[in-house]
This record gives sequence, structure tokens and C-alpha cells, in this order.
Amino acid sequence: MTSTRVLVAGSANLDLVVRAPHIPAPGETVLGHSFATLAGGKGANQAVACARAGGMPTQMLLALGDDAAAAVLEASLGEAGVDLQVQRVAVPTGQAFICVSDAGDNAITVAAGANLELRPGHLPPLAGFSHLLLQLETPLDTVTAYARAAHDAGLAAVLNGAPAQVLPPALLAALDLLIVNEGELATISGHDGGVDDALAALPLANVVVTLGGQGARARCAGTWLQQPGFAIEVADTTAAGDTFCGALVAERARGADWPQALRVACAAAALACTRPGAQSSIPARAEVLQFLQQQA
Repeated sequence: MTSTRVLVAGSANLDLVVRAPHIPAPGETVLGHSFATLAGGKGANQAVACARAGGMPTQMLLALGDDAAAAVLEASLGEAGVDLQVQRVAVPTGQAFICVSDAGDNAITVAAGANLELRPGHLPPLAGFSHLLLQLETPLDTVTAYARAAHDAGLAAVLNGAPAQVLPPALLAALDLLIVNEGELATISGHDGGVDDALAALPLANVVVTLGGQGARARCAGTWLQQPGFAIEVADTTAAGDTFCGALVAERARGADWPQALRVACAAAALACTRPGAQSSIPARAEVLQFLQQQA
């Protein structure tokens, strides 16, 4: 593969994180232990994961407001080595309100803000990129336009189908790879039964479903794959899925086969679960490789 850069187009949010004994039920007030402000957003997290955990030259297209939150996000992405294509818009930068339980589970509410201003015309020239990684925290028509442009230009268009929603046929037809968790798989496939039935129902060549601590299941190029999870002590699962996506795409851009890419992605996601925060929890590629050596 001659093109070895990844373009991530998507969301960036300032995460407002409260740690609490458990996630509140509807109508319940819970006293938290601590509060932190961290850089996040699915697109930005995945860009950091691609650059840091994946060790892959990465550029990100994103929309930000002209505010203090934007400065935090730009600094975090820059520190991870991500090149930026920023669309400055006249609405506040996106923010996410996150509760993390003592068990490491999380509940997230997003105020999308500037992310909703990312438009089809903002996509930069695609020469030199091998993969385009997308999510669903920006407008669906924009995501569809980007995927179709990437497909037409010969790039592998990858979508992390989160937050889950029904996808238009034009978007599905443009994708080389769809990455989802079990809930997202059910929504997008329309099947509430077993994972394999839902994977088989999707009209794509390559689909990967993450299974939390159980690893990942995939149907790629006609082959069924199962990657077991890794035993770790969970501190915070906030960026686990995003870390998986970024690391997986980086491995594929590097030329790794599907089993190797899934193994690396699961290892990177596992390590991210051992640390608090979103982007701050994403491991370096050297840590991922060392962790994998220890599993042998």
C-alpha cells in the first residue's frame, strides 16, 4: 500500500467527567467523588488512538467554536501528533457530560454544538490517504458525502456506527468497514437476535462488533473471526471503543491482516480501560506491543 496516512473526520468535545459510586437512575441524584475536564469526542479520540496507539500519521477534519474549549481540544490533538484541519464556526465547541461509576461503566450525554456544522464541502483533498475514519456525531448527510467521496477516490471508508441510528443505503454502499458494539449492531442491522445473524444481515464485506471484555467478533472478506478479550483491571471504559477503532484502522493502513489488526485493537482498547479519561487513557503503540508480548 503506497498511501499510509489516515484521515479522521468527525467530532471533538470537551468532556466534563464526574466519578460516582454508580450511574444515576432516572430521577436519582448521586453524590460524586471527583470532577475533571478532559479532551474527548468520538472523532478526536479515534484520531488520537490512530496516531498514538496505532503509530500512524493521522490528520483530523473537525469543526470547533471560537472558545476556550476549542483551545483545549486543539492542544490535546496536537500533543498526540494529529495534524488538524479546523473549520472555525460561530457556535460553541461540542461538550459531553459523562458519569463514570466505581465499576468503570459510563453514561454520556453530548451537546454537539460545533460538530453539527461540519459540512460536505469541508472535506479536504484525499490524495495521500489510504483510509477515512468516520463516526455519527456529525450530520448524517455529511458522513454519507464523505464516505462516498472516499470510496470514489479509492480510499477505504470506515464508519464507527455510533451513536447508533438506521443508516441510509447510500452510506452502507460506500463503506469498506463498519465497526459497532452489540447495541449499535442491533439498531443498524435491524436484528435483535444473535450477533452472527446480525453480522450476516448487513450488506457489507467487512463488519466488526466489539464485545466489551469478551473481545471482538468479525465477518471480514467472507471469513468469520473471533478475537478474545484480555484480562485487565477496569478503571474507566470511556474511550475503549474509540481506541479500538483508531488502532484497528491504523493496523489495516499499515497492511496488517484482519486477525492481527483485531488483536492489536483489542489490546489497545484493554489498556485504555485501565486508566481514567478519554484521550488521556489511550496507550502508546510501544505499550500495546509490549502488552501483547506479555500475553504470549
